[in-house]
Amino acid sequence: MSNELFEQLEQRVNSAVDTIEMQRMELDELRQENERLKSERQQWESRLGGLLERFRELDANATAPAPEAPAASPSW
Repeated sequence: MSNELFEQLEQRVNSAVDTIEMQRMELDELRQENERLKSERQQWESRLGGLLERFRELDANATAPAPEAPAASPSW
């Protein structure tokens, strides 16, 4: 093999290594972003669950029978 072919091979290997390193860095960033988004989603789900529970309580109170008022005796 000529020296020129080794140089081309070396450039391609270096390019491949650089590409792999860039992709690893991007993967790390994406994993961090994924974790942040998961945490944010859990917070939203928790808050939404709290709101839904409040609505259920309101609905339960609205559909519960009202306590009967004592019958008023006529005051004659």
